[in-house]
Amino acid sequence: MRDALAGLLDGLPPTKAAQAVERLIASYRGTTPTDAPVLRDRSDVVAYAAYRMPATFEAVRSALDALRGAAPEWVPGTHTDIGGGTGAASWAVAEAWDSAARTAVLDWAEPALALGRELAAASGVPGLAGAAWRRARISAALRVESSDLVTVSYVLKELTEADRAAVVTEAARAAQAVVIVEPGTPDGYARIIEARDRLIAAGLRIAAPCPHSAACPIEPGTDWCHFAARVSRSSLHRQVKGGSLAYEDEKFSYVVATRFPVAPAPARVTRKPQIRKGQVLLDLCTEDDGLRRDTVTKRHGALYKAARDAAWGDAWPPPPHE
Repeated sequence: MRDALAGLLDGLPPTKAAQAVERLIASYRGTTPTDAPVLRDRSDVVAYAAYRMPATFEAVRSALDALRGAAPEWVPGTHTDIGGGTGAASWAVAEAWDSAARTAVLDWAEPALALGRELAAASGVPGLAGAAWRRARISAALRVESSDLVTVSYVLKELTEADRAAVVTEAARAAQAVVIVEPGTPDGYARIIEARDRLIAAGLRIAAPCPHSAACPIEPGTDWCHFAARVSRSSLHRQVKGGSLAYEDEKFSYVVATRFPVAPAPARVTRKPQIRKGQVLLDLCTEDDGLRRDTVTKRHGALYKAARDAAWGDAWPPPPHE
C-alpha cells in the first residue's frame, strides 16, 4: 500500500500536496459536521490518501486484532466499509484474515472511490481487487446489505448528530460484527461511547476494547479511552508536520461489537505501561473492578516478563499461548 501511495504523488507538486493536506486537516478537525464530501477532486484525494491511509490502516488493523483476539475462529465472508473513501479499512480487513472476503466500499466522494478502486486493482490481493466501490450518501437514508463485518472508520465526525445515530443503527442492523474507529480525542471518544450505547441497545455485545458490555467506568469529562498505533512517516508527513522522526503514533478510539458469542479480554491495558526497577505499573480496564492499576513485580515470575512486554491496548493477562 505504501509503495502504491508513494507512486501517486509523482507529478503532484510537493507544495500543492502539502497545502491540500493542511486544508483537509483543518476541515476534519473543525467542530461543525461537513454534511458534504470533504475530498473534492483527485489532487485532494491523492494528497490526503498518501497522508492519512497509513494511519487509518494501522488504527483499524489494531481494532481488528482485538476482534480476532475475542473471536479467533470467526472469519468474515463479506465486508462493508461505510464511508470507506480510498479503502484503508478494506486493506486492513484483507490483511487481518488473509482471505478473499467480498468487500463493498460505500462513500459519497466519487474521486475517493475512483482512487480506491485504482489502488485495489493494482494490489494483487483478491479481496481488494474484487471489491465493489459504490457511491452512497452517508446519512440517515443509507441502507446497507447484510454483511458479516461492517467497518466505520473516521466517518462519524463528518456527520450530523441525527445521521450519526442512523448510520450506527443501520450498521448494527446489517452486520454480524461492527468495528467503529474515531480519532483518539475527547470528542472522538464521546462519539465512540454514543455508538457503543447504540450498538448495545441494538442487541450486540461488546468484544473490544472493553472487557464487558456494561457502562464505561470513566466518569464523563475526567478522561477518555484511546489507544495508539505506530505509523511510519512518509516524506509528505514530514513536510506537513515538520520534524525528522521516521514514525508517529496515531491516537484513536474504537469499539467492536458482535451478534455472535465472543470472549472479551478479562482486562485491557489503557495507558502505556510504566516500567520501573523491578516492577511494571499497568493501568487497566477490568471486567469486575472497573479502572484499576496493577503492580507486577519480579516475584510474579512469568507474569512480570509478560508485563514488561505488554503494550498500550493489549489484553491482560496475555492469552496462555503467548
